[in-house]
This record gives sequence, structure tokens and C-alpha cells, in this order.
Amino acid sequence: MNETSLITIKNCRVQDLHGTKIESLSWCMHAGEAWLVIGPNGGGKADFLRALAGEKQIVPNDGTGTYETQFSNSVEIVSLEKAASLIQEERDLDESEYMDKIDEGRTGRRFICEVLGGPDAKHRNLPLPPIAERLEMLPEVKLCGVEKILERGLKFMSTGEIRRTLLCRALLSGKKLLILSDPFAGLDAQSRTILLEFFATIVGKQKNLSESGTSAPSIILGMERYHEIPETITHVLEFTEGKISFSGAKSDYEKLIAERKAEKAKSREKEKTEFVNELKEISRLDSGSRAHCPEEILIKMNNVNVGWGDKRVLVDFNWEVKKGEHWLIRGPNGSGKTTLLELITGDNHQVFCNDVWLFGKKRGTGETIWDIKKQLGIVSYRWHVEYRMVGSTDLESVIISGFKDSIGLYEQKTDMEIAVAKKWLKLGGFEGREHDSFSSLSYGEQRAVLILRAAVKSPKILILDEPCHGLDENYRQKILDLLETVAETGTTTLLHVTHDPSEALPCEKHVLELKPNESPMYQIINSEI
Repeated sequence: MNETSLITIKNCRVQDLHGTKIESLSWCMHAGEAWLVIGPNGGGKADFLRALAGEKQIVPNDGTGTYETQFSNSVEIVSLEKAASLIQEERDLDESEYMDKIDEGRTGRRFICEVLGGPDAKHRNLPLPPIAERLEMLPEVKLCGVEKILERGLKFMSTGEIRRTLLCRALLSGKKLLILSDPFAGLDAQSRTILLEFFATIVGKQKNLSESGTSAPSIILGMERYHEIPETITHVLEFTEGKISFSGAKSDYEKLIAERKAEKAKSREKEKTEFVNELKEISRLDSGSRAHCPEEILIKMNNVNVGWGDKRVLVDFNWEVKKGEHWLIRGPNGSGKTTLLELITGDNHQVFCNDVWLFGKKRGTGETIWDIKKQLGIVSYRWHVEYRMVGSTDLESVIISGFKDSIGLYEQKTDMEIAVAKKWLKLGGFEGREHDSFSSLSYGEQRAVLILRAAVKSPKILILDEPCHGLDENYRQKILDLLETVAETGTTTLLHVTHDPSEALPCEKHVLELKPNESPMYQIINSEI
């Protein structure tokens, strides 16, 4: 490795215990370069980043192969998968059943302090190091905007808050290389702006280390799609079908994607027409299982108040959703979007001390959670975490489990269910993969399959909490087109949470905007003509 090379990979492969993931790999990163790693879901990008982080092996193919890095044992990766593992770890450590109260678990302060000399997760009751008292003063904490959630348990944080906490911990870890995999997913506009500025600052320091005398970690950015790319990115590495499909300057890559976009636009209308025809065929096969929805008002909330401790999430909240009204729900991280959805799904028990009506019945008047969920389709980050626990389930069974409202499948499949599942998998781009295991898919592919699972029974309400997390551009557009088509059928009403304005669907004429610390804490906008 010459003195300017940070990472040199020549004629190597990436492998793990399950076999080879990338057969041939050659790439070099030099000082002063800022790399973006990108590519379609399942194309090899995630395997490459995990290999750099030491979670998979980079092995020379023969005597000419070499792998040299200046970052040995000093790499930290921040990803959706890492956040999912954190949520699972908190559940495994939960001791609520042995206490006379809910186990709050690790707070943001304690979690961050684990990389600052504090005790690990298994010793979370031990005292914190002195630095814990002044975390709020650290620039990394301010940069990630986590000062106000340091005392909150990880399990009570929103998806975006968990992501920011993970990023803050990574910045304080002292590692020489930080791999940020899709770091903007789930973050509100203000947080995205802060991260873009941070990225520019760190890359600027790296380029001028010799002049400034300062130290800063090197950063590799991984993205599912070419969107909100920091100006300071200089080079792009793209993976497709387990191979490098582009490696070079950002300016050259932008020319390439412009050509691809123009070509894709020509075929999109044809694909949308095929979507509609496929969905009609699915409706014909599944006509017997489709539930009739006579209620005009699907959801009604009257003066709802929700919170814990001193934190008020929803205050005097009033909202009504009618059949066929598709809603876009937005607001900053921690504003209560997920809490609102959990009142509908029954995952927040404060629904029983409020005046909440679903499908014409008041919650708490005898209906079971299954009575509610059989009328809902749900896609969310936490639901994704739950499904990763049964990752050996094949894709056909994942789709069919949507009929049963179960995580995994524990009943015999019918011929009709198998036929419908294959149709939905084809619609989502998974034709011929019905017997692949859920765990063998990339994070983005898993999310796409869970969206298909949620829509399979044509639910009265389809709840979409950041549904496009982890999706590459092709899957993202395919799923958004699919959701628009589902909405046009008239049988399913959408409730869609997203921070990305480009993901708002044309059918979403009603907007609920949550505004924390304001009075009232929400605003309803009706753009229907």
C-alpha cells in the first residue's frame, strides 16, 4: 500500500459462513477521496460495506490477490440493520416482568457512554463515567440533536431518534473509519440538513489534515438511491448482481444515471399498465377473501391525550378518517407519528383510556386485538424488526402470513393462497423466488416483501410507516406505483408516514401535520378538489 492509499483491494472475494457473496473485487481508496457506495437491493453493496466493517471476510483469490487497510479493528458501521439489532437487544434485556413497573432499559445517555468508558449493556446498572454528566456539551451530541432525548429509554425513541443516537455514538467511538449506510432514512428535514453539513465538515477536515493538524474519521457513505448526496462526495462505487458495475468520479456517474433515468421513463407507463392488469387478476383470484367495508368513518379520535412521564405526545387531538380518504402524515422526529399509528394498531395501551373509535366501534368495548388487526395491513420499522426473528420463513409463506395476521406461517397453505402469493411476488419483482428465505434478502428487499404482505388481503386500512426505508430507486418507484394502484381500487384506505416529500402519492389529498410544542399540536390540510 502506498502512503496515500487508505484501502487497497486487488483480486479478492467477499465471503461469510454461508459462502461467497462477491466473487471478484478490486478497489482502492486514497486519502482525500470521499466515496459513495450505491447499488440495487441485493446487488452486493451491503455485503461489501459489512466486509469493510469486519462482519464478513475479504479474501485474496490467488497469489496475486491483496487486501490492505489502515483501518484494521477501527471501523464502525451505522445502518438500519444495526438499529434493528439494537431494538432486539433491548427486548432481550427487558426485565419488566420482574419489576413492579415498566423496565425503561438503557437510556440514550447510558448507550452513548458505552463507547466512552461506561459499562456495557449486560452491566447497565453500574455507575456511568464522569463524562456522562457533560454529554450535552459535546459537539457530536449537539450535531446529532440528541440533547433532549438522553434520558429517554431506547425502546421509547422514534425510529429517527434511534438512528441519530446510533450516529452520535459512532462519532464518539474514536474509530478511524465510519460507514454510514443510508443515514438519512427516517430523519426529518432539519436532521438531514445537519448531517449534510456534518459530512461536509468531516470530509473537509480529511482533505486538509496536513494543514490543519486536526484529526477526523474517514467516512464512507452507503445509499440505496442517488438522492440528497453530499456535495463533498468525489467518487462513486456501484454494485449490481454481485459485481462492481461502476467505479469512478461522481461527475461521470451522474452522466450515467441521467441516461438510465431517461430510458426508465420510457418503460414506466407500460409497467404501470401491467401493474393494474396484474392487480385485477389478483382480485379475481382473491375475491372470496376480500372483506366488505360498509363503514363510512373508519377512524375517529376525540380529544385524545397520550404521553409518558412529563412528555406529552398528543394533546387534545381530534381526527377522523373516512373510507377512501388517503392521508399523508408528517412531522419532525419524535412528534408522535408512530404513537398515533400504534393507537390504531392497538400497540399502545393508552388507547383504552381515550375516546378512540375504529370501524364503528369504540376501543375497549370487547373487541380483541385480532378483531382490529384482521382489518389492517401494517408496514413499519418495528414490524420489520419482529419479522426478522423468523427469517428462515420462505417468501411465499411471508406473503400468505398476511392473510393470517401472523409473524411467520403456522397453518397449512391453500391452493388459492399459494396462487395469490405468487402473483403478488411477481408484482413486486420476486417472480421465481418464492422459496428464498426472508433472511437471505437484503434489508431493502425484505421491506419490499413486507409491503406486499401487508397489501395481500386488501385491508380496510393500509398503515405505511416510512415504507420506503432501505429501498433502492427501482424498488422504491415500483412500490410507490403499486401503492397508488392499490389506492385506486377503492377497497383500501392509506395512512402514509414519510419524511421524504418525493414519496407523497397523488392520491393522498389529506395531510395530517404534527407540530410538537405548539398549540394545537397538529394541523389538518385538505387539498382535495
